Amino acid sequence: MVGIAVFGIALCVAVMIIAISIVTGFKNEIRNKVIGFGSHIQIVNYDSNISYETQPIDNDMEFLPVLRSDKNIKHVQQFATKAGIIKTATDNQGVVLKGVSSDYDWTFFKSNIISGSNFIVNDSIKTNEVMLSKYLATLLKLKTGDDFAMFFVHDPPYMRRFKIKGIFETNLEDFDKMFVICDIKHVQKLNNWDNSQISGYEVLLKDFDQLDEMTEKVRDEVGMPINEDGSSIKVLSIKEKYPQIFDWLNLQNMNVYIFLLILLLVAGFNMVSGLLILILERTNMIGVLKALGTDNFSIRKIFLYESAFLILKGLFWGNLIGIILCFIQMKTGFIKLDQASYYIDHVPVNLNIIHILLLNAGTIATIILMLLIPSLIISSLNPVDSIKYN
Repeated sequence: MVGIAVFGIALCVAVMIIAISIVTGFKNEIRNKVIGFGSHIQIVNYDSNISYETQPIDNDMEFLPVLRSDKNIKHVQQFATKAGIIKTATDNQGVVLKGVSSDYDWTFFKSNIISGSNFIVNDSIKTNEVMLSKYLATLLKLKTGDDFAMFFVHDPPYMRRFKIKGIFETNLEDFDKMFVICDIKHVQKLNNWDNSQISGYEVLLKDFDQLDEMTEKVRDEVGMPINEDGSSIKVLSIKEKYPQIFDWLNLQNMNVYIFLLILLLVAGFNMVSGLLILILERTNMIGVLKALGTDNFSIRKIFLYESAFLILKGLFWGNLIGIILCFIQMKTGFIKLDQASYYIDHVPVNLNIIHILLLNAGTIATIILMLLIPSLIISSLNPVDSIKYN
């Protein structure tokens, strides 16, 4: 029975490590993909709305040197957007043309390219090359190297032809079916802007955990400058831009807390039953020790120390099993997921040493506290009856 209690602790710890690694890994994957499309913080015209038909701001604002020199900011880049319709011989699809400049950080898209490569943006020469998603390419029957026409609402309508340089796949359908990445000079011309006008800036941070703090700091640095046309500027974090996605991700935390609490209680009750069995097996010994004058507290410590040893034994095997299984999944991705439902094609894993240490510390503390109550049985045992107990 004591062996079963140890096995129960090991199993619960292994499952807890796997669960928290998968949930945090899933959150990180989705979060990083959303940030890849929209960055951590955006600085845009105050009059801009969610239609992607934005009002321009200047591309050389006074606050830029301060932001770029901040140690918590990884990169600041320009962008511009324009809604349009891709038209092929058989299909039409509404999309958002996102223009990027020579300062654009391609790290995210390079890690998700499945065909071709990213195009090069030159400050002096406009390129007609673009990147789009596998979703759009499949829908419109296009491939790398193909040309397509894109129409924009004007009077009369504007038309531009683009050539596909690369195809990416992030499995975030809402974003994959929306964005086509192009040279920012196309968007500026389509919007009748000059070369100094853009939709805004994207600010990439080094640490997502500092998002709220850095959003307020960027707001303080940017202030409320007034453009020549009388408009002002606003600062939006990625959480504020896509609240529904981050609210959904935060709901996963509650599921994890409930799951961990249940497993801790199971592990605790396993160990409680193990301690009771130890006490019953050593009732004669308890009677002898009491008859020799040993106080109840000292006897309780003996059993608590023995229980602590068994808990550590269970933790060792639980950590070993949990970490090995997580490591195998990290390296091989052998457990697959439905991309349409989960936005990724495999179970993501995030092995964080801090999470594992806190999980172990919480498990030890919880089980020890639960063991204090059954250990009080020792105080109620009569020495004479205990010695005669069989």
